Amino acid sequence: MEQISVFDIFKIGVGPSSSHTMGPWRAAQQFINLYKVNPGIHKIKRIHVDLYGSLAKTGKGHGTDIAVLLGLMGEDPVTIEVNSINPKFEKIHQTKTLEICGEQVITFDPDTDLIFHFDKSLPGHPNTLTLTVTMMDGFEESHTYYSVGGGFVVKEGAAENDSTNSVQLPFPIETAADLKKYCEEQKVGISEIVMQNELAWRPQEATISGCLEIWDAMRECVYRGVNTEGVLPGGLNVKRRAYEMSRRLLNGIACKDSKDFIRQIQATSNIFQNTLNWVSCFALSVNEENAAFGRVVTAPTNGASGVIPAVLMYYVCFAGGTEEKDIIRFMTVAAEIGSIFKKRSTISAAMGGCQAEIGVSSAMAAAALTECLGGNPNQAMMAAEIAMEHHLGLTCDPIGGLVQIPCIERNTMGAIKAITACQLALQGNPDTAKVSLDGVIKTMWETALDMNEKYKETSDGGLATNIPVNISEC
Repeated sequence: MEQISVFDIFKIGVGPSSSHTMGPWRAAQQFINLYKVNPGIHKIKRIHVDLYGSLAKTGKGHGTDIAVLLGLMGEDPVTIEVNSINPKFEKIHQTKTLEICGEQVITFDPDTDLIFHFDKSLPGHPNTLTLTVTMMDGFEESHTYYSVGGGFVVKEGAAENDSTNSVQLPFPIETAADLKKYCEEQKVGISEIVMQNELAWRPQEATISGCLEIWDAMRECVYRGVNTEGVLPGGLNVKRRAYEMSRRLLNGIACKDSKDFIRQIQATSNIFQNTLNWVSCFALSVNEENAAFGRVVTAPTNGASGVIPAVLMYYVCFAGGTEEKDIIRFMTVAAEIGSIFKKRSTISAAMGGCQAEIGVSSAMAAAALTECLGGNPNQAMMAAEIAMEHHLGLTCDPIGGLVQIPCIERNTMGAIKAITACQLALQGNPDTAKVSLDGVIKTMWETALDMNEKYKETSDGGLATNIPVNISEC
């Protein structure tokens, strides 16, 4: 059984895509780590990169080439100064060299040493990259990696649930039925079951501080987004909207920092239209940051990174979630729902379309908000089911291969659906529900298998082919 922690689902990193940016970045890091000790980075003469399938077709728009090269350089998406990303990439193009982990400078021409195979896919996964190293003595070998969604990476030949960090969980969970059984037996909420499992990895204090760190990153991302003007990179000339929207909603009031920003919002009206506008603004701000290679939290993917923060901000600003324990409860419930989707279906748009990203994030947020507002575990899972039920079949068709249109607005829709699903579940009776969470997850996976490949993050169908753009990689 695959073991997934809260911090596997929620990861701090860099936009615009968990599968096309974060995953390849991590794969490159894993690859270069193979040579750090034996024979040593200084023995590397040449590196070649091949990108296949969806990684090739939408790789330019998602910054896959940038991510791989930064990973080979030894940079980390959690700690890198985001303003340094483009200059580092441009330097490689200008000098035709690559500095590996600060130890070895090799000749590297991105035009010939990093190849996008637009018309070729490998059977293991739609998101595949192969890295080949040539050593000073002429020895050469290749390693292939699959970016399976949400920043998760699997090396060819290894099972996805292989882990060097395997633990004995007190409540192993594969399905929603497992989760329901444990909650009923222990007479506790979902968050308490999750916290007990997290103890297998680390002390409770570390889980608490980690959840609060994730919240800090989300809150700061929202704040950066509402304080940044301009046009998003990539060539579509998409104008940022969160900046002007937030200023209208706050009547021009200036905020000192992200915490003051929340206080100012809490002082505004909580009438439906105002609340609705703010939820949309929160989601827009995060995904505008994501599209601009900003610091975001994968939740459970980068393309869907605005849904969880938007609903969590709604809870904090308008629904009473003001204490740290509220934040932790929200995070743990959301993560568990996301992990079940990953185990029983997919969180990769290249495998399942956008239902696997926005749909899953909406289900996660719906369940989390429901428990936080007093719902029982069955109501929380009912909310997750409702949210996903109304995302089934959602395609992934990014215009120009960029995580901008329709991705940014879709996060606002996912957030609003999550809140609506929560309200329906709180007013409903799960015992009379006709569709279970496991049933909708099974249906989602079957839908993913039936979905035409052109609607799975290839930019070969849907809006991507009906909206004319002048971007070469598409």
